[in-house]
Amino acid sequence: MSRKLVLIYSGFFLLVPMGWAQGHNGSKAVAGQILCQKRNNLDAPSAERALTAHGAAVHARIPQIGVFVLNVPAQAADALSRNLERDGVCTFVEPDVAAQGAAITPNDPSYASQWHLPAIDAPDAWMLSTGSASVPIAMVDSGVDSTHPDLAGRVIAGWNFVANSSSTADDLGHGTATAGTAAAASNNGVGGAGLAWQNPIMPIVVLDSTDYATYSNIAFGITWAADHGARIINVSIGGSTASSTLQSAATYAWNKGAVVFASAMNNSTSSPYYPAACDNVVAVSSTEPGDGFSGFSNYGSWIDLSAPGDIILTTTAGGGYGTWYGTSFSSPLAAATGALMLSVNPTLSASQIVSLLESSADDLGTPGWDQYFGAGRVNAYKAVSAALAAQSSDVTPPTVTISSPSSGAVVSGTISVTGVAGDNVGVASTSLFVDGQLIASCGTSTWSCALNTVSLANGSHSLTVTAYDAANNSASASVSVTVSNGTTGGSSAPPVVSITSPANGAYVSSNVSISAKITDSNKISQASYYVDGVLKGTVTLSPYSWTWNARKVSGGSHTLTVKAWDVLGNTGSTSIAITH
Repeated sequence: MSRKLVLIYSGFFLLVPMGWAQGHNGSKAVAGQILCQKRNNLDAPSAERALTAHGAAVHARIPQIGVFVLNVPAQAADALSRNLERDGVCTFVEPDVAAQGAAITPNDPSYASQWHLPAIDAPDAWMLSTGSASVPIAMVDSGVDSTHPDLAGRVIAGWNFVANSSSTADDLGHGTATAGTAAAASNNGVGGAGLAWQNPIMPIVVLDSTDYATYSNIAFGITWAADHGARIINVSIGGSTASSTLQSAATYAWNKGAVVFASAMNNSTSSPYYPAACDNVVAVSSTEPGDGFSGFSNYGSWIDLSAPGDIILTTTAGGGYGTWYGTSFSSPLAAATGALMLSVNPTLSASQIVSLLESSADDLGTPGWDQYFGAGRVNAYKAVSAALAAQSSDVTPPTVTISSPSSGAVVSGTISVTGVAGDNVGVASTSLFVDGQLIASCGTSTWSCALNTVSLANGSHSLTVTAYDAANNSASASVSVTVSNGTTGGSSAPPVVSITSPANGAYVSSNVSISAKITDSNKISQASYYVDGVLKGTVTLSPYSWTWNARKVSGGSHTLTVKAWDVLGNTGSTSIAITH
């Protein structure tokens, strides 16, 4: 947990990006967005085809002057721009620059003491967005003082899992401090500023007055937030024991499109802390003024990002302000940056939010990812710019139909769900849902999914296929089928399980593809994957494979286990040793 510090730091640091991150006269370019004026004798449709052939997507046009606004991969902007100029498509190519004359400086009297906001380029981010009331930030913590002058009117309904009530008052003070770091009211002439000015706070109480939370309540809090529309969830809490329950809660939120941000904790150790070290959770370590690594912060292979966490001036319960330190304050800054990203581009998926946060972070320490800063220190301006650049002008949804099975069909065993999808630009993916639960990805235009119905109860079920295009437009088709699987004649012999990849004793790093072979005289209902006894994932369809992020465990030897169940409840498992 974080502890209060009496020292107040009044300075701040400004970082100037280099290269294409810089525009004319030092102003900053919008990441992944460039401007091209077509040559005079080239008609607009021909110019657009040529631009697309070079890998640029037309975001908008200014027809009066023949200028195209192009979205391009940020890392390829330089090379693509040179190619466009060399091939004669454009009379000029230049970055789309955010003019700096109107950088926002809040009028909050204590803003000058909040060094952490300029350090993550918040004033420039605020030129692009100060947030949206439609994107709440769920704070799984000790509650929030909703009467605080900088939080009043910002707090929406939450839940108290300690008292099992709707009262989300803060009996500890920790939640009020983390909430203010993320989203205190700003530019209101009162106190200090938060990062996400317009984003509401959804308080979920799991920490009691003694500063402890049970894993079960944390899991309750994460799932409750995801079920109540929160796509940004902050957990400034951690324990040193791995947990299948916490992992399951994080995966549940991720599958609903939510991103969980969690503090790395403050023990100066590389040992994983949870939920930060869970898969599908963004683990955030702490930086100090000057972008050094905070000595109290945890570190290790499981760290994803870093953010300021030392000497953070924020709201305190009872209406005041205080200076705190700890990764408890790093995590809300990363979460609030994610909220600003969703505010400008609500179509972003959970994986896109994390990917853009990591690719836009300021690289500190060892070049590339490292165990202290992760992918780098959060840069709010670059992240929001990247979210804007990921937008598309395509608003036409795809079409999708289910060819087989037909509505009302009686099915059993493993069936093929097939159909076609179309789009004005192109189908990016299709997904199969059974009774609202995501089962598998099926392909693109002519798609097919295998569905093992033995994992479903006999009776009526809804099969839905949703098609997505690159702009995240979507359309769905559904049929109702009746599952009828008998269980007579089954064997009590357990499934035979073998792990085909990785090999026993293998060294693994980063993302690891785990594959298993499972045979049984009965039908298999599910296969689950465990690392050191902690559940990492479950699949219900063959082939039985899973991708696991090995960076989320400490270095050394680990036990990988695959366990299978058949429809009669017989189980079989196997384990191998791996090294990370």
